[in-house]
Amino acid sequence: MDRGRRERHPPARPDATTRARLVDGLAGGVAAFRAHPLFHKIVDVDPELLLPYLLDRRGASQDALLGLITGALAEGHADGSVRRLHPDLQARSLLLVVQSFAMSLRTMTEPDDPGLTDAAFLEELRTLLERTLSP
Repeated sequence: MDRGRRERHPPARPDATTRARLVDGLAGGVAAFRAHPLFHKIVDVDPELLLPYLLDRRGASQDALLGLITGALAEGHADGSVRRLHPDLQARSLLLVVQSFAMSLRTMTEPDDPGLTDAAFLEELRTLLERTLSP
């Protein structure tokens, strides 16, 4: 999918809570990752390339994302918009959820059922994130 056809997400409002920005960022990130041509190429040509990062070890990109999530969680804890929990446990749990939607979503969708489309699952991801992060 080319840049012009990517699903657009409205930018977070400046007055949005940290939780809202985190949910928007994670759900938007999943959508962007899934739309990226390189992701499609890897999944179609060499999906085994992803297995070590799903089963055995974290990669640099996962560590970078964990750092961003942990920082956002600290902001959310401070402003009261995010449920307090051990920040590393919370960040890693969020990454596990987000990764499963990013990597496995196509195994759950049904193009002929409007209730089981990519968009429906991404909206459900937003709900899951919102509810798990709410204080």
